[in-house]
Amino acid sequence: MNLSLTTRILPAGQGAVAAAATCLAQGGLVAFPTETVYGLGADAASPDAIARLYQAKGRPAFNPLIAHVGDLAAARRIAGFDAAALALAESFWPGPLTLVLPKTSDCIVADLATAGLDTVAVRIPAHPLAREILRAFGGPVVAPSANLSGHVSPTTAAHVQSDLEGRIDLIVDGGAVAVGVESTIVGCFEEPMLLRPGGLPREQIERVLGRALRQPPADAESDSGQPLAPGMLASHYAPRTPVRLNAVSVEPGEALLAFGPRTLPGAEAALVAMNLSARSNLTEAAANLFGYLRSLDTTNARAIAVMPVPDEGLGEAINDRLRRAAVGRE
Repeated sequence: MNLSLTTRILPAGQGAVAAAATCLAQGGLVAFPTETVYGLGADAASPDAIARLYQAKGRPAFNPLIAHVGDLAAARRIAGFDAAALALAESFWPGPLTLVLPKTSDCIVADLATAGLDTVAVRIPAHPLAREILRAFGGPVVAPSANLSGHVSPTTAAHVQSDLEGRIDLIVDGGAVAVGVESTIVGCFEEPMLLRPGGLPREQIERVLGRALRQPPADAESDSGQPLAPGMLASHYAPRTPVRLNAVSVEPGEALLAFGPRTLPGAEAALVAMNLSARSNLTEAAANLFGYLRSLDTTNARAIAVMPVPDEGLGEAINDRLRRAAVGRE
């Protein structure tokens, strides 16, 4: 792959929307904000563009991608909806919910994007800039997080630039994102299954369904050994610095990722300390998570000590990301 591309950065606006749509139509790679994180977009119907995307990210080709569409009619052209799926779509789209659904017979999403599975992951993003780009392009766009595979997900255009400059064609700068963790993924199988916690808490989903979501085994795979959905690899969202979870003290040479008003023994000697939310607000913590991990990853700390975060509401998604960040690094 040519890693010396000239990566343009354009501020949000109609000119950037038109440039993004043209670039996508020509098989290019475009990073743009969604309400969750910045996505790296490619034409979902183009195997060549998707291959470029995998190569730019260094992403395993067996890890499926989410197809982003502009409205429910577009989603129904590529995916089959049962009553439960339709209820979730009508309740939470546009928004941070991805549904894994059976492909339609004329689904145009390339097999490379679905990792050869007979299902497709689809969502309608809520960010107005993302939706404008999708409307201008006129087709589904795969858009995994715009970062090197396995690294911390990007919540600003600067994060994208630090990982992917020279690897992609265009970055549309729409400012910092609102949610800060990826979408919740629900597999609409015989019984709806929570495949990845994310920006939409499970409690809200279960309220609409009128029943509990099934929980898959850790890192659930298809019969072929592939992940059933994006973001299910054991090691994912990882900084280069080792991550130590559920810290009850801070060791010499460590950075601290705190949560809440209390401090830990040794915190005064932390190399750097950042607090996801001093007021214990999980929405604020989710929005800060990836940006703070990236900042702490630049401090040359020997490890990042992470205080416990409640495993409820958005805390479930935060803890999922932190566990994957720590795999093989604790």
